[in-house]
Amino acid sequence: MSRDALFSAEGAASIQRCGSCGAEWPFTLTASACPTCDGLLEVIHPHPAMHGAALLSRFGGRCCTHHGSEASGVWRFRELVMPGEGAVVSHPEGNTPLMHRASIAEYAGVSSLMLKHEGRNPTGSFKDRGMTAAVTHAVRTGATAVACASTGNTSASLAAYAAQAGLPALVFVPEGKVALGKIAQALAYGARTLIVKGDFDDCLRLARESSRELGVYLANSVNPWRVEGQKTIVFEMLQQLGWQAPDWIVLPAGNLGNTSAFGKALRELHALGLITKMPRVLSVQAMGAAPFAHAFDTGFTTHEPVRAATVATAIRIGDPASWDRAVRVIRDTNGAVLAVSDDAILDAKAVIDAAGVGCEPASAASVAGVRAARASGLIGADDSVVAVLTGHVLKDPELVVQYHEQMRPVPPRANKPIPIDATVADVARVLQRT
Repeated sequence: MSRDALFSAEGAASIQRCGSCGAEWPFTLTASACPTCDGLLEVIHPHPAMHGAALLSRFGGRCCTHHGSEASGVWRFRELVMPGEGAVVSHPEGNTPLMHRASIAEYAGVSSLMLKHEGRNPTGSFKDRGMTAAVTHAVRTGATAVACASTGNTSASLAAYAAQAGLPALVFVPEGKVALGKIAQALAYGARTLIVKGDFDDCLRLARESSRELGVYLANSVNPWRVEGQKTIVFEMLQQLGWQAPDWIVLPAGNLGNTSAFGKALRELHALGLITKMPRVLSVQAMGAAPFAHAFDTGFTTHEPVRAATVATAIRIGDPASWDRAVRVIRDTNGAVLAVSDDAILDAKAVIDAAGVGCEPASAASVAGVRAARASGLIGADDSVVAVLTGHVLKDPELVVQYHEQMRPVPPRANKPIPIDATVADVARVLQRT
């Protein structure tokens, strides 16, 4: 089999293949990196027995709420996620909305802008899609404990799915750098929450060392099964679009797991003939955590980690683990990478929130990125664009309050609470001003 083959022979078992040395490993391998060279692994599935319209019909026939349907927006696509029999650990997840809001589209300067809101997943972020696949693999391979490093969303998701599976969970989070709404979830769901004196990159290093030396199943985005679950964001998005690919898919970029997953999804769908064109992928980083954007500007001739600093905690990562896989995606899709300021992220977030949609700060990087790309001419006014919102507005409530009540100078879109006396006259004065 070619090292670059997307699928193995029909009826074969799924395998894991190293992206660096090409070594192939069985489905049952629980290491998150190649035992030969420590490269990142990629899952290769057997070629589906169904093809073309028949396969799309099968996916559609499982959708949503009718009798015999699949409630999960991940396992609906099981032939391309984890073929074969066996129990799955599912909340269920997915089935997130694809929405249009005129005010957000006008702000971004793209009339057909659509929003894929992954904050509507069970624990409030896209991480649930990857975690259902990773924890299912952990259960099927006999793992006795699971672990992750996290800026918050991964820990919340792993804690929930591990609790459902009955597995002990360890989550490593950087001291003082995780939003309250996220760490509260990890604690509530019963994970052993380890506060590390360092940043996310220190947490990931410690989690990987613990996995190698203690045999704990690592569920970070370097885990290839996380990628298998997360690529269903693209599957479901395209299903909602009638399998007509947009011109652009825009997403926030931190550890680059989603960028990697999106590219794998698009390559597989194109190879199966389920889409006829490849959307361009635009990955958006915060300026204070933008090593991938800086590398893109040099044609990916550099790879220089940074000490990350941004209000968008979910993408506050200075040395992304899925770097090489993400570079391939940008090149394969004729995509792009850019960085936006924290002010631009907060401004876009205020617009998204005020439209009644809401999202966490890192999510707003995608809309801020569309606006910046439109201003530079990279994205055209008539291009079809889907921007992915990765997390729920209540993931970072402290920042919401700070933005609207405490930030100085006062942001132009601040919605400060108004103190009044307990009189109808005061209510009337507020209504008049409104």
